[in-house]
Amino acid sequence: MHLPVIVGLGGINPAGRLSMHHAYRRLVIDALPEADAAATYASLAGLMRLNESADDPATRAYIRDHTLIRRIEGFDPTQIGWQRSIMLRGEHGDLRVRLSRRQLPDRVPDNWQIEDDGEKDVLVTIAGKLDVLVEDQRVSKVTSAGQVPSGFDPEALYQSRSHPRGLALTVYGASDAVFSLGIDWDVLRQHVRPDEFAVYSGSAMGQLDANGTGGMLQAALHGRRVTAKQLPLGLCEMPADFINAYVLGSLGATGATIGACATFLYNLRQGVEDIQSGRRRVVMVGNAEAPITPEVIEGYRTMGALAEDEALMALDGRTDGPDNRRACRPFSDNCGFTLAEAAVYTVLVDDALALELGLPILGAAPAVFVNSDGYKKSIPGPGVGNYVTVAKALAAARAILGEDALKQRTYFHAHGTGTPQNRVTESHIMSSVAGVFGIDNLLVAAIKAYVGHSLAPAGGDQLAAVLGAWQYGIVPGIATIDHLADDIHTENLRFSMQHVDEGTDRYDAAFINSKGFGGNNATGLILSPNATRALIEARHGRQALVAHGKRNESVTAALAEFDARATRGEVAPIYQFGEGVLEGADLSISKEQIVVPGYGAAIDLTYRNPYRD
Repeated sequence: MHLPVIVGLGGINPAGRLSMHHAYRRLVIDALPEADAAATYASLAGLMRLNESADDPATRAYIRDHTLIRRIEGFDPTQIGWQRSIMLRGEHGDLRVRLSRRQLPDRVPDNWQIEDDGEKDVLVTIAGKLDVLVEDQRVSKVTSAGQVPSGFDPEALYQSRSHPRGLALTVYGASDAVFSLGIDWDVLRQHVRPDEFAVYSGSAMGQLDANGTGGMLQAALHGRRVTAKQLPLGLCEMPADFINAYVLGSLGATGATIGACATFLYNLRQGVEDIQSGRRRVVMVGNAEAPITPEVIEGYRTMGALAEDEALMALDGRTDGPDNRRACRPFSDNCGFTLAEAAVYTVLVDDALALELGLPILGAAPAVFVNSDGYKKSIPGPGVGNYVTVAKALAAARAILGEDALKQRTYFHAHGTGTPQNRVTESHIMSSVAGVFGIDNLLVAAIKAYVGHSLAPAGGDQLAAVLGAWQYGIVPGIATIDHLADDIHTENLRFSMQHVDEGTDRYDAAFINSKGFGGNNATGLILSPNATRALIEARHGRQALVAHGKRNESVTAALAEFDARATRGEVAPIYQFGEGVLEGADLSISKEQIVVPGYGAAIDLTYRNPYRD
């Protein structure tokens, strides 16, 4: 079985650019050495298109205030447009109005009598009443969200052509992941067959803004026409389609497994199993979601899922407005989750290819487990599936790393949504399963406190924090809370409200947990770079690891150059529209193989019957 090695990570979330751990560093920026903090501020200043020096205290304050969870900026939550239904009646009987002839409906109601009034107008006499929709505004009861840094506009970075925001984030995020490899993607094409690539990506809700499904469904009510793009670009699997067609030009496997808030781990499992089996050698996994629209926020609010302003103020005893920065409070007294947007992508390869090309070894993903809840009292209600996935992940860590490492050298990235129900159910899962496995002090992190809940990419936000912690040695604390709720389970667990700085060698593995709406549960086991190298050495020998280190020197230098250019805003996303398009005549097909231009190896057609002894 091949080891799935994590060699690339890229994207964007409310903390900034993911590649080279910039977004992670924003989470712990107050605990970083000045040089690392300065590099993070510089990266964010570039993303946010700020002209002022990132070393200026006022600029740094602005950057801090306009990243992570904050008051909604994409629209004014005090002036949300909607249509109020009203009924009109004449003061003394029939209602009489003048209309432009062009405004007459195609099907005139039976109670309308129409008279000519010049060349362009008509007089309409309406018997009885007229039901109409009048443009109005309302104030949102939710004003907090996790938004990408202010000023960052993915659509302005390439020829977006009215793309939904989620797909624009996809193009940026997938490109950033490619750049994070430190080698050109064409190098992989020379070493890997066309059908040994794969892309697994999607969005849990599809693209719901005006350029996607949302615009299509609203068009009639706004008196507009549906465009040719709104329906297809709104599909949930469209992020994978965009990556294949415009970023990678991939001919390999593709798909989008949707599992509500566990979607990232669902897709990661597909990639892990593909690498392990040898079916694929290079897999891009990730998700994008752009749900910060008035309609989506109102939908989650009416479910009782979001942290409303009044409830936040009640928690704090305030009357002057909510503390938007602390809207998400995992495992403390809380009132709902905070919606967020993000695009997170990672690249997996088998261990042999990582060695051969000197690729970065950020960690490994040896196992991801998925289980549903069985019979439930209600679709959003809790179930037992997450107990199963967590127990399996701990058992896998014990098998791979050993009993002592499981007990002493692992920690847990909780789903940690900030809802009253989650704090009780997930804390009980962690507490009880840790006790079964003899773990008496399991450290718990919950980064939705910083970046909010991005739905499909949420597990990717957690992965980015895990990989960054192994580079800098700091596990982010749950900084938005000042106490733990009385009803959570704390036995065998260690919750920290401050950053935990125990060094880069402290933990061999981390668990990423997702508890999704409808009973979609997933838990992933992620190995540290050191633990990954130890496994690779055991499988391939010490000399292979030494040779990898030498090959990696040029990769590391290339990454440093990329990071500097990206910080200066000199790196554009990959978007190859209409470039390199192949036709059937371009392929060389025989009974044994298919040769595809641009690849160093052919697709093999020599199959063995797997059903014959």
